[in-house]
Amino acid sequence: RGGRALRRSPVRVVFPSGQVVERKPGPGKQPQRAAAEASPYEQRPNQPLQVSRSQTPCTWEESGLRYDKALPGDRRLSSVMTIVKSRPFREKQGKILLEGRRLIADALKAGAVPKVFFFSRLEYIKELPIDKLKGVSLIKVKFEDIKDWSDLVTPQGIMGIFAKPDHVKMTYPETQLRHLLPLLLICDNLRDPGNLGTILRSAAGAGCSKVLLTKGCVDAWEPKVLRAAMGAHFQVPIINNLDWETLPNYLPTNTRVYVADNCGLHAQAQMSNKASDHGWVCERRLSRLHKYEEEVEEEEDDLEPGAGKAWLPELEVQSYDLDWTEAPAAVVIGGETHGLSLESLQLAESTRGKRLLIPVVPGVDSLNSAMAASILLFEGKRQLRVKAEHSSRDRS
Repeated sequence: RGGRALRRSPVRVVFPSGQVVERKPGPGKQPQRAAAEASPYEQRPNQPLQVSRSQTPCTWEESGLRYDKALPGDRRLSSVMTIVKSRPFREKQGKILLEGRRLIADALKAGAVPKVFFFSRLEYIKELPIDKLKGVSLIKVKFEDIKDWSDLVTPQGIMGIFAKPDHVKMTYPETQLRHLLPLLLICDNLRDPGNLGTILRSAAGAGCSKVLLTKGCVDAWEPKVLRAAMGAHFQVPIINNLDWETLPNYLPTNTRVYVADNCGLHAQAQMSNKASDHGWVCERRLSRLHKYEEEVEEEEDDLEPGAGKAWLPELEVQSYDLDWTEAPAAVVIGGETHGLSLESLQLAESTRGKRLLIPVVPGVDSLNSAMAASILLFEGKRQLRVKAEHSSRDRS
């Protein structure tokens, strides 16, 4: 019965527009009226032609989205990748590169605006929200081309060019907003992309309300930083490339600024024998600061009396695990190479902040900046949680 059906010719053809075309039977063949009368298309000639489920346009196609297929010699991917990976281009054009399905999905959820997507498989684009793809250039390229430009060990087959996110216009996760703490992080001369990415990830995990990056830090939107941060850019507000003069404008009222520095001259002076006995002071950096202090004192001898005496702000030193979260607190983390800037110490002094000392075993020069930031941020989180518990007990 199935074989006979395949050999049959249609009696009439009904097009989607409703037009009906009669088919004349071949020589020696008679139309089967019974079958024609039973046909739903003959009874309802204006009904559109039914299409099989496999031929029905999917939701993505029904939305009107279209994509280009890169032909051999197409240089759009290489042209964009050449310039978008440079910091001057990112700052001048206001565009960044995001790679990987999860990072792109987090960016879209947070409200980042996409401009162009390069992908190797259409399924990767269909996974993204359709309403976020209107007006976006979609270009299908070979996976080998993406692999050539990818910074990932295992490329995921999709890259996106986004407008540089504005922290004011971003929509951060509701769970993140519910757990925000009166705790900020200031990055001072952090130049290692891996360290900065790890620090941003810790800041998001601890519940920091904001991360401020001064001029001299590595660009927060560099691909290596994005890769190390694992989506933290879209969980905590990040303000990049700030001058020390304007940075206080981003701090809440009555914020106290604390600096993470266990190698300062004043750490030795104020912690006295306790610090030196436990090896909390880095001898190498201490000798370098001492040498610099002697040079400054020689220069001050040539100045008028009273001029240039306070070359290094006087900051009290305390252990990191003592209470320092009474007011909104901001922690400054310096880079491993250049350390803290003089401006950060002056800001801490002006806000009545302190140096936070993390004890290390004798012989250890210093902690990694990302590790020090994580210790201090989660210690601040612990202190705030303990205070909240005590406050709730007092009310009850």
